[in-house]
Amino acid sequence: MTAEVEPPAEPEVTLTSPAELLAGYLDFYRAAALRKLDGLTDAELRSSRLPSGWAPLELLKHLAYVELRWLEWGFAGQQVEQPWGDMEARGGRWRVKAGETVEEVTGFFRAQCERSRAIVADARLEDRMATLGGRIPPEEERPTLIWVLFHLLQEYARHVGHLDIARELADGVTGE
Repeated sequence: MTAEVEPPAEPEVTLTSPAELLAGYLDFYRAAALRKLDGLTDAELRSSRLPSGWAPLELLKHLAYVELRWLEWGFAGQQVEQPWGDMEARGGRWRVKAGETVEEVTGFFRAQCERSRAIVADARLEDRMATLGGRIPPEEERPTLIWVLFHLLQEYARHVGHLDIARELADGVTGE
């Protein structure tokens, strides 16, 4: 990756709005994920140093699809052609196709984050998902937006931690 990514800033400590706090922390982790990849070569982005075999670029694509599945496909109920496009098969290994460029994956991630922001901005925290994996269960079984956002936060926190390790193993860079 060639673009410099500014160190992410946490939301203001004086925030009292749960919606602003959740949105702020999602943006914090989105920026952190990009920052962890900034400066890695194409080969480092596409290779793994871990026994599980995932590569940093695969993880970024996975995060984009996590946003797509939970907010665009599930919460907003929009038609999505390939909701599991980050995996070889649903529940399978993450993948980036040989012909996909770093710029394409990064652009897809950024665009998906923008779509997610728009969906969240037009909803209330107590609103419920439209679908669960393409099926429509009774409303009381559908997660609320606040639950989805907390779920996304834990997913990001875990995966940014994974990227911390991958980055340190790749070139020794640690920290923000």
